[in-house]
Amino acid sequence: MQIFTVGYEGATQNDLIAVLCDARVKLLADVRAVPLSRRPGFSKNVLANGLREAGIDYIGFKALGTPPEGREAARKHDHARLARIYAGQLELPEALAQMAQLRDMAARRATALLCFERDPSGCHRSLLVAAALPEAAETHLFPCPVV
Repeated sequence: MQIFTVGYEGATQNDLIAVLCDARVKLLADVRAVPLSRRPGFSKNVLANGLREAGIDYIGFKALGTPPEGREAARKHDHARLARIYAGQLELPEALAQMAQLRDMAARRATALLCFERDPSGCHRSLLVAAALPEAAETHLFPCPVV
């Protein structure tokens, strides 16, 4: 199984869609706890519409997002604390159910996990892949050059 991850930090919606299309992604799994953004084009409904126009499905997995204290740890580059907090999040019943749903969907079509952070080492996406899809080959997509 192949799983992609992508962060939209510094990108436009068009940048994101282009990199997803290049990778032949068919489903974008939004793993943000709060699927809203101050960046134009990345709040869930606007993003879902743009993806749909490009032939990519969208689904939100809020329970697989990082709780506030985990987001704070990520902002402070405290990956060990983020990992501890996120491990607790993934034990919640709703997160367990959404992980099972994600595994099923990712087994059937090319799927990318979306969050904000460009650098996957500072985000929960890789932690989620390790927990939910340990057998998957993980490829990180970068929708725009580092500025």
